[in-house]
Amino acid sequence: MPGFTPRTLDFLTELAQNNNREWFNEHKGDYELHVLEPALQFIAAMQKPLANISAHFVASPKRVGGSLMRVYRDTRFARNKTPYKTNIGIQFRHELARDVHAPGFYVHVEPERAFLGVGLWRPDARALKSIRDFICAYPAEWGRLTTDPVFRNVFELRGDSLSRPPRGFSADSDYIEDIKRKDFIALHELDRLAPVEDDFSELVAERFQLALPYMTMMCKAVGVPC
Repeated sequence: MPGFTPRTLDFLTELAQNNNREWFNEHKGDYELHVLEPALQFIAAMQKPLANISAHFVASPKRVGGSLMRVYRDTRFARNKTPYKTNIGIQFRHELARDVHAPGFYVHVEPERAFLGVGLWRPDARALKSIRDFICAYPAEWGRLTTDPVFRNVFELRGDSLSRPPRGFSADSDYIEDIKRKDFIALHELDRLAPVEDDFSELVAERFQLALPYMTMMCKAVGVPC
């Protein structure tokens, strides 16, 4: 099946060593051949498996504005002024999502690391409060899900947290450490060469299926279907 190859990882390594506009423009054909097109092929291959997991998440293999995140970095407020991302980021967003901060399934590929993510990264204030309220309203349900061995043996809750309980939430809650989270993402680390294997889309679909209960809870918390 067409998709990522070792040359994909080689190009990302070369880009990290030559992260400037002149080099990228000279090698844009290689980028399109070894990174862009394989990424779009992978996204297309995920359309049916993702639909079998949930009808509400979108795998869009468009060159611009689809599931593939831009290679160009936003350097306006960043200390790192290099112009290009040296990883492949793919987000299968909820059909009602406006941006990357909404519920989504995520695939990350770079030469030395590959991982999957599910949930919400940096949700806006309204969604964040909704999730925290949900944990308080349904603590038993939250506890069962986040301690379920099928889920926790594959995914690990990650992301940034507040140092103190957010305003309006008691420090005595059994799940105060989760309530303090600013990100509600769970990650699954892959072998770094997994993306270049022929069965990568099947592997991703299998792992995302295991995360469906967590994604269902996140969607329920923010009021969107899953």
